[in-house]
Amino acid sequence: MNKAITEGVQLMPPAFANGLDVWSSGDGTPGSDTYDSAANAVLVPADQDFGGCLEIQKTTSTTKLRYMGEIPLLPGCYLQIKARIKAISGNLPNVRIAGWAGGSGGGHVGGVTEVGPATTLTSYGGVVEVTAIVGAGTRGGVDMAWGPNALYGHFGLDLTGPNGGILRIDDIEITDVTNIYLRDMLSIVDVRDYGAVGDGVTNDSAAFEAADQAANGRRVLVPAGTYFLASGASFVSEVEFEGTVTMPTSQMLLLTKNFDLPSYISAFGNEELAFKKAFQALINNADHESLDMKGRKVAVTGPIDMAAAVPNRDSYATRRVIRNGQLEAVSSSAWNTETFTSTATYNANDARKLTNVTNIANIPVGALVQGSGVGREIYVRSKSVAAGEITLNAPLYDAEGTQSYTFHSFKYMIDFTGFAKLEKFGMEDIEFQCNNRCSAIRLAEKGSVFSLQDCFISRPKDRGITSIGGGCQGMLIDRCQFLSSEDALNVTQRSSIGVNVNANDVKIRNCRATRFKHFALLSGDNSLVIGNHFFQGDAIANGVRSAGIVVVGTYTSCTITGNYADNAYIEWTNETDPTPDYVNGFSFSSMVISDNIFLSGEVASWFSYIVVKPYGTGHFLNGVTITGNKFRSINGTIDRAERVDTSFADLNYERMKNVTFEGNTFHNVLAVTSSPLRVEHTQSTAAATWTVPTSGRLPFESFTRNVDSVIAITPITTSSGSRRYLSPHVDRLQGTNKDSVRLNWGEAVKGTVNCIVRMDK
Repeated sequence: MNKAITEGVQLMPPAFANGLDVWSSGDGTPGSDTYDSAANAVLVPADQDFGGCLEIQKTTSTTKLRYMGEIPLLPGCYLQIKARIKAISGNLPNVRIAGWAGGSGGGHVGGVTEVGPATTLTSYGGVVEVTAIVGAGTRGGVDMAWGPNALYGHFGLDLTGPNGGILRIDDIEITDVTNIYLRDMLSIVDVRDYGAVGDGVTNDSAAFEAADQAANGRRVLVPAGTYFLASGASFVSEVEFEGTVTMPTSQMLLLTKNFDLPSYISAFGNEELAFKKAFQALINNADHESLDMKGRKVAVTGPIDMAAAVPNRDSYATRRVIRNGQLEAVSSSAWNTETFTSTATYNANDARKLTNVTNIANIPVGALVQGSGVGREIYVRSKSVAAGEITLNAPLYDAEGTQSYTFHSFKYMIDFTGFAKLEKFGMEDIEFQCNNRCSAIRLAEKGSVFSLQDCFISRPKDRGITSIGGGCQGMLIDRCQFLSSEDALNVTQRSSIGVNVNANDVKIRNCRATRFKHFALLSGDNSLVIGNHFFQGDAIANGVRSAGIVVVGTYTSCTITGNYADNAYIEWTNETDPTPDYVNGFSFSSMVISDNIFLSGEVASWFSYIVVKPYGTGHFLNGVTITGNKFRSINGTIDRAERVDTSFADLNYERMKNVTFEGNTFHNVLAVTSSPLRVEHTQSTAAATWTVPTSGRLPFESFTRNVDSVIAITPITTSSGSRRYLSPHVDRLQGTNKDSVRLNWGEAVKGTVNCIVRMDK
């Protein structure tokens, strides 16, 4: 590169022979004294070494010679000033190249070096050449680094040392030597050429921006060093980092041309910091919808507060995705769970509040709440220290009054709780390698359509995905693996949970989960759980099993279909109902459990695959469909595929409505249940009334609430064999357990009938 050639920039000062009125004895600025008619300067027309030259006598402590023309100092250019000089007589002075740095509006650029290295003349008549290089950047060999604010210079030389000497000076040369510093003149722009220092202290933000503007399609090089960016930088050009940058948390580095995690790792030299800064850029950059980790593994030393990484935003609602990499928790005390104990008061009339909370300032938002009458997955959604109140993600079922509560603050690798609201955010093809040190993801308090796709949540210490409020609205979890850290533990020793949900419209599809206490706890409505495989067994003979899917709430409108529940069951409960007794409404309603595979082995005989657990009296099933499922027990039989857990209350079997339980298959399950249920009954002795038992074959050991039909499949005869063509009327709810029906014939008859009996109306 040579600007004099490529752009016609005039760099060379005129020869002395053209007149001394453009040569200043001061700084070279307009109005300064010139050597025209000066007493101590004269033109020599023919010197044997120089030809025409300037003869000058040193008369002051620093005798200056400056060209008064403005030599442009273009960004990225480096100029070499060269002078040849010889002593004629008198004292021998020192000689150096010098200049005056001019900026915008003709002002002086202060604080920069304006002189080159000095050379001492040691003899008379010998020609000595002095040089210096000037440019914006602090580069090797640059004697005068003037930074990006210097636009031009008045160049020449200084004579220092003893006065009285007479010297002759050849015409001064100024040439473009930028090519010395360019590695590739066609593709690289070096930030140092625009004033970047790289000492970790000087603010290099302006230099970075200037280099990017000058690149015009070329790459920008950030060479070795540490570059402090006080006000951040945004690049529209591709950037190559050999050095690293440092900047305040609030400032952003936007790499719009090579926006990926490896580029940010190169920029910051620290994987964890780079991930935070790349996320910050993702949220503040309109040019990219996703951050590609490009397969990189990031060693994480403590919880990543995603909101703290973006201090200029507390909410975000534009689709953004992080994909294709691995986050690995490394050993650190920062992962230790914090536990706090406080007393608080609960009132079911304000069902999501704890009041008069002691020690509230120390209780973190997002902490798990435990205490008497507290259901599973109850979290601190928000708090008011001034009011002494905590808002919970869900109500408590039996905690009226004042008691002591324990708050466990699990540590999450990715923590979004600092966002007031986060929407349409996704993570794809990422492994969260928790290593039994931490949990994986904690969602924001509010937000919709968080998505996790093709990810591995590996060995979380406590939780896989935690929702502390409504940040799970419409959440999508697809084709993910949840790999428990409790694989080697027996079921009764496990405490980890794959995912919990508080809001509506969640889809969990085609995932695989291994040996958690629970795979998923769903408290919202309208959830779809489709095509998942979760297994939770152990090696204990006749052992207990834990629920794989826990559905919390009465009206759920939930569909659970096509899953493989391996040594796990589906539990349906209302443990977050602050007034759990049924008063009005739909009760346990709107549930579809269809076409699932249920398999268990070596379990206790009382184990069941579908369990309803009411926390208050009077509840019933209403609008429930359980069809097409495969129930199979191996290495032993079980009593029933379905049951009611009566630990707190039983169902009201006289109010069952619109329940379909049919088309299921049973292997090594003693009670083959169905509703409608076909019962074949043979009356061998003639009687006017027949009692037809269901023998516990109605689902959930329900009552006989209805009879759809009674069909004789043999002749109905009297004791003497005479045929009768009768139609009996039916009495329901018969027997001690109300699970039989009575057929009333009007006279004593016998025969065989098929009865279609139902548990519902």
